Amino acid sequence: MKWVRLLSVPIFSVLLMIGFMYYVTVFFFIADWVGLQSSAGSINVIAFTLLICYFLFSFFACVLTDPGHVPSSYVPDVEGGEVSDQESRRPAVQQRKCETCLNYKPPRCHHCRVCRRCVLKMDHHCIWTNNCIGYWNYKAFFMLVLSATLGSIYSTVIIITSAVQRDWESPGWASNKIYYVVCGIYMSCLSLVLGTLLGRHIFLLFHNMTTIESYEATRGAWLARKSGLTYRHPYDLGFYKNITLVLGPNILKWFWPTAVGHLKYGTSFRMIPNTS
Repeated sequence: MKWVRLLSVPIFSVLLMIGFMYYVTVFFFIADWVGLQSSAGSINVIAFTLLICYFLFSFFACVLTDPGHVPSSYVPDVEGGEVSDQESRRPAVQQRKCETCLNYKPPRCHHCRVCRRCVLKMDHHCIWTNNCIGYWNYKAFFMLVLSATLGSIYSTVIIITSAVQRDWESPGWASNKIYYVVCGIYMSCLSLVLGTLLGRHIFLLFHNMTTIESYEATRGAWLARKSGLTYRHPYDLGFYKNITLVLGPNILKWFWPTAVGHLKYGTSFRMIPNTS
């Protein structure tokens, strides 16, 4: 059952970290900065709480959503014909067989050694979600990283602001300096790590690329340069089109992690012509 994925040390670690971040941000730093009963305090508490709730929703959606498995009836389409907006039939690409599963693999599909199966449009296996990130849950993963980054930055700003306005010369507050310093450094480092991860996945989103494909693209670009050619990712259909393929055509639903009605089967994808 998919609920079993929740019973893992990494999942508990993430929830514990979020709980700690929420508690110290709200009940220590916001309370110390403007007070929880003030209008400024209430606004910050509500905003931060909504952000954490959004993170948790994205997190559980990412954990509990199957990233996508290859249908047992899947057979490569070796015939030509008309293709839909997200599809392309290229026999040379599609006729791949998994050496472990001994089944045909659709384009962009890879075998996960942890999950022990092939995953559609596999991005990577994430230990923090105890799940693969693939075709059906990549949007939830992207929103998870986005909300986690915004939450950590929000907390860092609150900590720094609270520290700056604090009168450290008053009796009893000098002993709290180490607490401010430790929390400030921790949240700053977390913001940097998550911000870097978010930046990478924004780049991948804009280029309709997975993490695995980004490594393949690096080698492809190197080989192309040696041959005097220009490399372009075969699934890069343009900035806006790439975004809508993941987030959906309706802008109002872009930031809803489970709004994936625009996705199809995940076994074929449109490609640009004449890619090297």
